[in-house]
Amino acid sequence: MVQEQLVPRGIHDGHVLAAMAKVSREEFVPADSRAATYEDGPLPIGYGQTISQPYIVAFMTEQLRLSPTDRVLEIGTGSGYQAAILAELAREVYTIEIVAPLAQSAEAALQRLGYKNVHVKVGDGYKGWPEHAPFDAIIVTCAPDKVPQPLTDQLKEGGRMVIPVGERFAQQLYLLEKKNGQLKESVTLPVRFVPMAGEGTKQK
Repeated sequence: MVQEQLVPRGIHDGHVLAAMAKVSREEFVPADSRAATYEDGPLPIGYGQTISQPYIVAFMTEQLRLSPTDRVLEIGTGSGYQAAILAELAREVYTIEIVAPLAQSAEAALQRLGYKNVHVKVGDGYKGWPEHAPFDAIIVTCAPDKVPQPLTDQLKEGGRMVIPVGERFAQQLYLLEKKNGQLKESVTLPVRFVPMAGEGTKQK
């Protein structure tokens, strides 16, 4: 997966590649999909949610430019796979999932694999996790129609946020950097994520 899918497509951060090589994706994939674990595509994990394709996980992680002292907020825990990758690179990972059974199974998988620096919460990701803010980096794995203000507020000065924004099946992946309290944005990729659900979104 790393040598055939990630390196040829431009993922070059050695720490990200090492994390992608270390974390077993099959640990986070439902049993009936495991034959396709290392194909470069998303897979269903139930409840209308998916585990993102490996390239997108690696690309979004690389964009965050994480350091070992960083505290990261993830919106959309899903299977827990992205959280495990983040946990290899950052000091603490706080991850929120609105679908309770997914949050519980992700937490169980992460605990089984020994990740003590990942904190899972069932809740509305639109609101972030203010008790643990500010964060050095925020990664959003579901798509709102605009960047949620609570997440902007919870991003540390100098921090980075990677977030897909747009309508269902037609979104752009943005890299946002907070400078002098303002977000500097750049568009990185066209993507397709499941819509964000929650209080501040259209898809309630």
